[in-house]
Amino acid sequence: MFNLLKTAILMAAITALFMAIGALLGGRSGMVFALAIAIAMNFFSYWFSDKLVLRMYNAHEVDEASAPQFYRIVRELAQKAGLPMPRVYLIDEDAPNAFATGRNPDHAAVAATTGILRALSERELRGVMAHELSHVRHRDILISTVSATMAGAISMLANFAMFFGGRDDEGRPANPIVGLLVMLLAPIAASLIQMAISRAREFEADRGGAELSGDPQALASALQKIQRYAQGIPLPTAERHPETAQMMIMNPLHGGGLRNLFSTHPSTEERVERLLAMVVR
Repeated sequence: MFNLLKTAILMAAITALFMAIGALLGGRSGMVFALAIAIAMNFFSYWFSDKLVLRMYNAHEVDEASAPQFYRIVRELAQKAGLPMPRVYLIDEDAPNAFATGRNPDHAAVAATTGILRALSERELRGVMAHELSHVRHRDILISTVSATMAGAISMLANFAMFFGGRDDEGRPANPIVGLLVMLLAPIAASLIQMAISRAREFEADRGGAELSGDPQALASALQKIQRYAQGIPLPTAERHPETAQMMIMNPLHGGGLRNLFSTHPSTEERVERLLAMVVR
């Protein structure tokens, strides 16, 4: 419940930030303009984001004949969760990772790298796919797509406000210093909010996945193993398209500095601690 409330508050915050930039651009008319852009971008993301991301990663669809163990695990978990059978994809990459995509449970897909299939036991892989199907069941894909789209739109509008200037309701130019601050700070604020939403949804998917598989220890073990194996193994597509990092079960980007603040995922240690706490209840 706390994670759901946190997500709702963060979504409200990123929407308010978006509308505020629209108002800076042109008062009430600028706000309407910003809203129109947001609606158009979210419409495109809602219908086409799954196809785009699967194409980015050169994912190829598999069935029970071509990937029997992987496909069977997904099918059994989907049936247990009461979900329609999602499309199942493999990605030919050594880096161990997995994600879910699709606009709703009826149009969902799950994908895993060949690296994660080699690295994990069947029990651990079951925990990972339960996590991904929990994302599908809770419609996290839609939430993350909207938040990522809004963050991108905020960056675009902030740059527009900087280069073309803003206007108030009466057409007077906005303060240029304010415009500069908006250009610099608004995209950072939007990214921080987006990443906070992603982290909240990861905790919820861990919990839901552990309950679905009935084996919190398996998911905890899988997360530790993925983190260990992934060190030093790049995922080139994620590096070229960092906006897709939030979809993965483990952050595929290698960054330093303010890592926790700007991370799309909670720390593995905290995730494992929460999962193991479920075992002793």
